[in-house]
Amino acid sequence: MKNIKKFGLLCTVMLGVMSSVGVHAETKAPFEGKQKRIAHVRYLSQGDFPELYLKGVKRQADALGFKVDVYDARQDAALQRNQLEQAIMKGYDGIILQHGFTDSLKDLADTAVKNGIKVVAFDINAQNPAIPQINQDDQLIAELSLEQAMKDNGKDWKAAYVYVPGIPPLDRRDEVFTTLKKNNPGIVEVARFGTMSNPIPNQVADQAAAVLRANPDIKVIFSPYDEFAKGAKIAVDEAGLSNNVKIYSADISNSDIQAMREPGSAWVATATTNPSVMGEVSVRALAMLLKGEDVPPLVTVPPVLITQETLKANDIKNMDDLLAKNPEFSKSSVLMPEWMPQP
Repeated sequence: MKNIKKFGLLCTVMLGVMSSVGVHAETKAPFEGKQKRIAHVRYLSQGDFPELYLKGVKRQADALGFKVDVYDARQDAALQRNQLEQAIMKGYDGIILQHGFTDSLKDLADTAVKNGIKVVAFDINAQNPAIPQINQDDQLIAELSLEQAMKDNGKDWKAAYVYVPGIPPLDRRDEVFTTLKKNNPGIVEVARFGTMSNPIPNQVADQAAAVLRANPDIKVIFSPYDEFAKGAKIAVDEAGLSNNVKIYSADISNSDIQAMREPGSAWVATATTNPSVMGEVSVRALAMLLKGEDVPPLVTVPPVLITQETLKANDIKNMDDLLAKNPEFSKSSVLMPEWMPQP
């Protein structure tokens, strides 16, 4: 009889557990029943970084059941402004702003918020406390890249600097380079150039070629955006200076890895976050806002340093290899509440 009672009690407990599991399994997804529509309004589209960022946006959006429409301004500030205006008129549930200029977008971003549209901004400061900024840690990106430059070249060298002001991530990286030069008077910037005109690498290559002709004693080119670095490398290769000049950059992609791995490549290091992860985090921030949860005003994802030596030593030939062999780069737990579906 005791055994029968024990068996009956065990059955009751198991039924309770099964019932509990059943209730949990039937819990609705966060946005089930109404598909959320989000607009991805991007200023920067040229190069691998924005394409990989977009893949991350779509991957996390798919996991949440969001529908994404992409507005591509192709580095045209006026067009991006027009596209943001369109997105507001169409009444999207949420908007992701990717790169761009504060002056071009601030008033319309304010209008979107006033109309009840949730907005997040990646690498652009919309100057609105209701709009979280999703950033790479741009100061640390510049620090990692420039620390490697000093490790490789000491503290006395002439530098060319590729920079376009007015773009928040580049401005933040510029602050670090400015401080570095102030603290190390042996590091001398002898030339500054750069453009966002298409195609960026070719345009930068033309500028860099002229700079190298005028300043044959340049030892370092600091190019804190990989499209700039591609252009700088073209110029260095064509001038036959690969043994004399070293390039330090930001960001990473398949084509960047291939360029860094070339025999005798001048491109020796880059500091970077995973562009796809940045896209995922941007959508996660938007999903949290849509769910009524708080998101910090500044969300930062830390970078890693990737050197030419590391790529070769670990036989990393592409982004898939990098993701497989560097877990720190492959994913981020930033903005990952328990209810958030992983891509």
